[in-house]
Amino acid sequence: MDLITPELRILLLANGRSARDNPNFDPWPLLKWFNPCGAATWLITELDPDNEDLAYGLCDLGLGTPEIGVVSVRELYSIRLMGGALGIERDLHWRADKPLSAYARLARAAGRILS
Repeated sequence: MDLITPELRILLLANGRSARDNPNFDPWPLLKWFNPCGAATWLITELDPDNEDLAYGLCDLGLGTPEIGVVSVRELYSIRLMGGALGIERDLHWRADKPLSAYARLARAAGRILS
């Protein structure tokens, strides 16, 4: 499964440029990645236009402390689960209904991403 389609890449890079130019930029997440065998979840808003391996968003490794930060796309692609049969997946049905700051506020209070 593609974690980032060509269409999503265009939108994520546009958000990355907007974030670089506007410190108050608070976009809605464009995609949700998750570990199908565990609790890790990522709500991603943008890609760094200078380094497309770096995705930015709300990161929750399932340890009770979700945080806004950066994750390596290459590293997520490399994760193999269930003897290599599975990897990190993109939730094809998920759609954001609020900006990243709202997801972060709710996740911090709950100790996990609520989506």
